[in-house]
Amino acid sequence: MPAAGVRRPTGTSLTSGTGAVISQEALHALAARLTGIDGIVGVLLGGSRARGDHTPESDVDLGLYYRPPLDVAALGELAGEIAGPGAAVTEPGAWGPWVDGGGWLTVSGTAVDWLYRDLDRVHAAWADARAGRYAFHAQVGHPLGVPDFAYPGEVALGVVLADPTEELRELRQQTQAYPPRLADALVEGLWEASFLIDNARKAVTRRDTTYIAGCLFRVVGLCAHALHGRAGRWLINEKGAVASAGRLEVAPEGFAAQAHGVLAHVGTSPGELTAALDAAAALVARARTACGRPS
Repeated sequence: MPAAGVRRPTGTSLTSGTGAVISQEALHALAARLTGIDGIVGVLLGGSRARGDHTPESDVDLGLYYRPPLDVAALGELAGEIAGPGAAVTEPGAWGPWVDGGGWLTVSGTAVDWLYRDLDRVHAAWADARAGRYAFHAQVGHPLGVPDFAYPGEVALGVVLADPTEELRELRQQTQAYPPRLADALVEGLWEASFLIDNARKAVTRRDTTYIAGCLFRVVGLCAHALHGRAGRWLINEKGAVASAGRLEVAPEGFAAQAHGVLAHVGTSPGELTAALDAAAALVARARTACGRPS
């Protein structure tokens, strides 16, 4: 499968929406200090800043890859030193099982987020992805759920800032090759999209718009993931997933507009709800065909 595309940040600084700047030199220096804290193995720049598609308002996301025990007290001291006495960091797990924990800081006027990633869990998720195993996990802020393959996907799409042992760089090199078995599994996962539509049809006569809309949201998300899998491109977040899928070479023409249209016209009457479900079924059928699966 083709490797995930990565565009590194250009220029010599990262600029926030207020015009404040933290230089890349300062960012690398900060990453080096972080790896001096017990437990932290490496630091990776992630999110839109790593992909190169950020806006002036985008935060700077730093993945702190660690192995327990993590010296949270030392992290807190460093946070206070660089971001002021009000800065705070969490214990691992405080933000949920998959987002984990970290800190929301402001450094030199720039929003800098520290995000914990248990490196052994990342390796385990990578092994599962290579074997074609995946699941979406409940997590606050992620209505579709966090896919466990997001962990290796983050590494693949990120920029290594500090990595004394070279473990992150080696893992990043490995994850550039999208796992064929994961691609096949995500495409096969379209069975759930069809199952959801069939189940949702049973709620039409009850005019249960909320339940049907929830099913349709998941249907659209599953289609986006299947298309990314077939294209061999990491998809690690619901935000922008439909637009991203629509830009893929394998995507059916007009996929994004069609997908958004499914949820834009759910309605409340049986006729409207049935029409929305029919539109979703057509979307799934086109996604199957684009992924090389018969409808």
